[in-house]
Amino acid sequence: MARKDARLDVNRRKFLAGAAVAGAATTLTNGAQAASPGAAANKRLPSAVMPTAYQIATETGNLREPTTQITGRPNSDFMVDVIKSLKIDYCYSNPASSFRALHESMINYGSNKMPEFITCMHEESSVAMCHGYFKATGKPQMALMHGTVGLQHACMAVYNAWADRVPIILVGGTDLDAAKRPPGVPTLHSAQDINALVRDFTKWDDQPVSLQHFAQSFVRAYKYAMTPPHGPVMIALDAGVQQEGIKDAKSLYTPKYIAASPPHADPAALREVAKLLVNAQNPVIIADRCARTQAGIDSLVQLAELIQAPVVNRPNRMNFPNTHHLRAGNAASLIRNADVILGLELTDFWATVNGWVDNGDHDGHGINETRMKQDTKLIHINSVELNTKSNLQDFQRFQPVDILMPADAQASLPLLIDFVKSAITSERRTVFEQRGAALRKAYAQARERSRQAAALGWDAGPVSTARLVSEIYGAVKDLDWALVNASNGVSGWQHRLMPMDKHYRWIGGSGAAGLGYGAPASIGAAHGNNSLGRFSVSIQSDGDLMFTPSALWTAAHHNIPLLSVMHNNRGYHQEVMHVQRLSNRRNRVASLGKTMGPIGTSIEGPDVDYASLAKSMGWWSAGPLKDPAELGSVLKKAVQVVQAGEPALIDVWTQPR
Repeated sequence: MARKDARLDVNRRKFLAGAAVAGAATTLTNGAQAASPGAAANKRLPSAVMPTAYQIATETGNLREPTTQITGRPNSDFMVDVIKSLKIDYCYSNPASSFRALHESMINYGSNKMPEFITCMHEESSVAMCHGYFKATGKPQMALMHGTVGLQHACMAVYNAWADRVPIILVGGTDLDAAKRPPGVPTLHSAQDINALVRDFTKWDDQPVSLQHFAQSFVRAYKYAMTPPHGPVMIALDAGVQQEGIKDAKSLYTPKYIAASPPHADPAALREVAKLLVNAQNPVIIADRCARTQAGIDSLVQLAELIQAPVVNRPNRMNFPNTHHLRAGNAASLIRNADVILGLELTDFWATVNGWVDNGDHDGHGINETRMKQDTKLIHINSVELNTKSNLQDFQRFQPVDILMPADAQASLPLLIDFVKSAITSERRTVFEQRGAALRKAYAQARERSRQAAALGWDAGPVSTARLVSEIYGAVKDLDWALVNASNGVSGWQHRLMPMDKHYRWIGGSGAAGLGYGAPASIGAAHGNNSLGRFSVSIQSDGDLMFTPSALWTAAHHNIPLLSVMHNNRGYHQEVMHVQRLSNRRNRVASLGKTMGPIGTSIEGPDVDYASLAKSMGWWSAGPLKDPAELGSVLKKAVQVVQAGEPALIDVWTQPR
């Protein structure tokens, strides 16, 4: 009979001794509970459950623990040096064996600093937190994923980041050598090419086969991610490459990262655009993902003021202050009358100048209608033209334009401004002044209409979406606040009632409209805002939170302050409307005598208690609130909690929209 491993005997003895102590402690604790109820609740007892031999063999491929210490410096230590050279603040991840070597080096060799390991409960949440963090700070973060299964969990969040043009450094652990990798789960979770899972919606990927290869690929990936158009990148990291010892340390080096200049538009094309804008009778500027920083907003304001042109701000980014008189409200009317339209990083130019009406016909094609005059000149500065893929349809319908510049819009604005200044004559300046006066009047009228509309149903219960947004702004208006999330279901009231005057006031939506983004992305954004002294607030929809509720635990565990206010309309209301619309068109209501729209779309029976859910995850919480008169005082208390450094959630029952 083979001799038993002494290490296993020692572990068994320690376990039995620990179990005896734990048993005694349990007995004492039970006695103490009788004398002092609740005292034991504050004590954490050691787990008495050790992994079975079968579990160890299945998960590691080896029942026996190694009898020798690993000597020398492991490859994963050098990998940490490479990561640190890029000054990545955090690694948002759920732990897994396929990247255990890198994980261990990060927390021990790297002292768990830059990057700090942020414990997440789901890969979709970890990627979404990176997504939100970048949009709040402009700094890309890192997410580790486990082989085939972890990366599949993350896919929706990766696609959101791709469609939203957000850089994320994705690293996926795998085990390539079939002759050496452990059997069971490690082999089940490995693949020849895990990057294939996300290749259609990442900007670049690689699978390093050596340590120096990793250094070059990681820095290259960071550079590609950060060159506009931004996007997620993927590195597949073999477990063997992580775990081996460094063989030739003297030959290793970390490539220096030098940020690439964003692609600029052709000067000749910009000069022509400047002439068109200056001589246009009714120019319109439409911005989508144009401004990455305050400098981008300032440039767009300067351009618009030079020619007194109205600016339509698409909600994917904060491009233009809604406190400015040139911020347009009625986009459809402006587009119909425009003779020149300048698009800046538009996600969907076709839908901007055309309309699609859902007529419910069996062919599903709907009705198309143009929104512009036949001779309107269309101009587009759009960096996404440089990085479009063919499978996923995030590039939307094809729209012919008169001048197309594949370039970064923000980087191209300063030169366009110079050309516009040179093209302006005294005669045109008079025209601009008259146009500006008319737009100033229209802006004031639109603001008044919004104020009056917001007052409708002010005291109604459940709470109206206008009052929800108004009360939130009243609670945070004296702070340096940032709205890090708000669903489409609040009818755009945040853009009408909250003054968006700085680039971080609003960071946009998910990109691909994927549910599960809101909660973790707002936590990631709040994490970044906290170091910048900003107060983060999220308007959180109920259906979205049900996809990734475990993200709440991460916020509490890592002390990330965030005010999350539930827009709890108890259903997937957009889908209610879709089913209802088709029911009406197909005359189902008349034949059945009642509507069937809520079936499969409501989140009722039972009603979800989001306040209790958040409390169970370590958050301060309140609700559900149904009386609008209570909202203001509860928000005031929640703001104080968040200012003290804790996350807080208020569950508010709201109107559907």
